[in-house]
Amino acid sequence: MRSIQRTLLWWLAAGLLAGIAIATVLIYGQARQEANALFDYQMKQMAAALPSRFADPVAPPFIGSPGDLTHADEDVVIHIWDGSGRSLYLSHSHPALPARAELGFSNVTTQQGEWRLYSMQLGPTVVQIAQPMSARRTLAARMALRTVAPLLLLLPLLGWLVWMAVGRGLRPLREIAAEVRARDATTLEPLAVRQMPDEIAPLSVALNQLLARLSHAIDTQRAFVADAAHALRTPLAALQLQAQLVERADNGAARDEAVAKLRQGLERLTHLVTQLLTLARQEPGAATPPREPVELRALAAGVVAELAQAALDRDIDLGVDGDANAAPAIVCGDADALRILLTNLLDNALAYIPAGSRIDVHVARGADGRSVELVVSDNGPGIAVGERERVFDRFYRLPEAPTGGSGLGLAIVAEIAQSHGARVALEDARPGLRVRVTFPAA
Repeated sequence: MRSIQRTLLWWLAAGLLAGIAIATVLIYGQARQEANALFDYQMKQMAAALPSRFADPVAPPFIGSPGDLTHADEDVVIHIWDGSGRSLYLSHSHPALPARAELGFSNVTTQQGEWRLYSMQLGPTVVQIAQPMSARRTLAARMALRTVAPLLLLLPLLGWLVWMAVGRGLRPLREIAAEVRARDATTLEPLAVRQMPDEIAPLSVALNQLLARLSHAIDTQRAFVADAAHALRTPLAALQLQAQLVERADNGAARDEAVAKLRQGLERLTHLVTQLLTLARQEPGAATPPREPVELRALAAGVVAELAQAALDRDIDLGVDGDANAAPAIVCGDADALRILLTNLLDNALAYIPAGSRIDVHVARGADGRSVELVVSDNGPGIAVGERERVFDRFYRLPEAPTGGSGLGLAIVAEIAQSHGARVALEDARPGLRVRVTFPAA
């Protein structure tokens, strides 16, 4: 794994070295300019200090091999001519300088390197002073090195300080990692809140939010398992009893009656298991199916058509209201889940209202134009105002509820509506009950 501390240290060290290198180049350039100005001034002063007249050569030209000179490239060469071009003085024979002098400053290149020349008219004579550029570069380099050397000496100390500062800055991150590492799967309490740097605090908050979501999901799962176990215990016991009755039947009629009851028990158990599985799929945190545009009016017509025979068997008028030319009522969601929502609403209405009643399904755009309403209304006994909140609880059934139900129908409706960002309201139809589900329009 890549270490944040090591990465920071490498980048800081590279930046520090790059800064020192750039500073060295800049200091060297400035020192070279200063050295050039200083040496040029010295050359002018040296030329001005020489005598203005030479009757005869004060020194013969130097004749000898280059090996006779010691550090000749660091010396200053002085050459003086008279008005006729006769050499009056030459301090060194090397390098070979131009025979004619150009007044003022100039640079020439010789076999010994580049030289800086200064020539001036001094009375009847011409004075030429030359100095190697290498001497100036050497002086500039020494000046730059003397300036940068303290920084290079301090580099280990700076590296140690950076190491300590980065390690201290990352200490809260290591503390959080140690605290999380010490926990097991059952320890989902929030991390201890402490004064943390601004960069670490969002991580701590995000971890606490994740732990809260995990704790809620686990609590929901435990509650679901407990509810399922409680709901399945009674039907399974009844099936076992009915199976024993089938075994003990001593004649064909008793056996047929026991088998019919066993079949009814199996149907109720199958319905309960189906409802439980549907509820599990709609639990918060479960895998979210892909959302797509759903035309709610067409979906409602399909569900009503599927339940039409069940309504006819109970002599109940089931139909869909709405204008076929109205604007499309499109919501974004899972078509299968929305079909289950409407099916449960209609199943509840079919189970609770007496024969000869009617159920109307109405789908329309909301008055604000930003919502879609699905309304299921009947003219049955309705639900008392005090019971309307509790009917959405799992396994809760009204005292006057018919047998065979599981108490999960409206709980599933509430879960599906919540996952789609919809609101469910129970209203008086006078007589009967009106269930209004309001979806945000796609």
